[in-house]
Amino acid sequence: MEMILDFISNTGFAMADYRHVIMILVGCLFIYLGIARHYEPLLLIPIGFGILMGNVPVFKGLGLGIYEKGSVLNYLYFGVRQGIYPPLIFLGIGAMTDFSYMLAQPKLMLLGAAAQLGIFTTFLCALMLGFAPNEAASIGIIGGADGPTAIFLSAKLAPELVGPIAIAAYSYMALVPVIQPPIMKLLTTREERLIRMKDPRPVSKRERIVFPVVGFLLCCFLAPAALPLLGMLFFGNLLKECMVADRLAHTARTAIIDAVTILLGITVGASTQADVFLTKKSIGIFFLGAASFMIATAGGILFAKLMNLVSKEKINPLLGAAGVSAVPDSARVVQLIGNREDPNNYLLMHAMAPNIAGVIGSAVAAGVLWSFMM
Repeated sequence: MEMILDFISNTGFAMADYRHVIMILVGCLFIYLGIARHYEPLLLIPIGFGILMGNVPVFKGLGLGIYEKGSVLNYLYFGVRQGIYPPLIFLGIGAMTDFSYMLAQPKLMLLGAAAQLGIFTTFLCALMLGFAPNEAASIGIIGGADGPTAIFLSAKLAPELVGPIAIAAYSYMALVPVIQPPIMKLLTTREERLIRMKDPRPVSKRERIVFPVVGFLLCCFLAPAALPLLGMLFFGNLLKECMVADRLAHTARTAIIDAVTILLGITVGASTQADVFLTKKSIGIFFLGAASFMIATAGGILFAKLMNLVSKEKINPLLGAAGVSAVPDSARVVQLIGNREDPNNYLLMHAMAPNIAGVIGSAVAAGVLWSFMM
């Protein structure tokens, strides 16, 4: 009987408290949203299951928990802690991305820059609320709606906050179709939503090959701290466009990015142990992250309206919402909202320009913030 009682006391059922139950429900919600609602399933399903793995109560010292040195999860988490996984994700994104939409309409890059308003506004708000400067910088980057960038910067500046920041960033990325439409409709008139864009000019092969080299040099000379992210992004794009390294480009956009996404999702999810994750700071991060994302969306839209005041060729302000770097979801939302107003208005290829610019802009913003905090 004593052995049976000892066994029962060592089970997760006996060691669990309400915090573990809350986090397990959160993990199940992520899995549900990924499977049933198709919200970023490649991200939410691994993260959701990782949350389950991280919240099975275990004895300390057995080498099982993600924060215990020598455990398998701790070794896998090394890629998050040291910022290894995010650049590899950027490599795959670069190998999948077509920059020609942005090159054909360079003025739309300004919308991607304007959307970074959410990052710096939230950074200042977090400072006012008492967060340390390094923590405030890590929280602000959530407004870029770029999970890998948020993980990279928080791993460098506030490693203890990687879990809540990553969960907040990926949550808002997944909820782009829910969060952005009300803001888009609130800040635009029907007349503005009906604006049609001219077809973009053709972009030559030479331009597409030269751009990754020139873009990398310009961005990284401006913000050298962004080199790990932007270097891999532009390198992946060069592999895609040069046409003589197809095998490498294919591997980058399939095997590498898929494997890293699994490891990143599982370990980020597992890092949300209830005793570490459920804190006042985590709750504050979620509220500030939501504000950052909404300000970024509004910033892009309002800047598009401002451009229309001084430009002869009008821009559909909905495109400003694509300035957040949730590729390609925010561009799809722009197409969806525009298509509801006018079924013959095709905005997707135009929205990809600020969307891609937003990816570059959020990485540059992360580099700038990291430089200030060093």
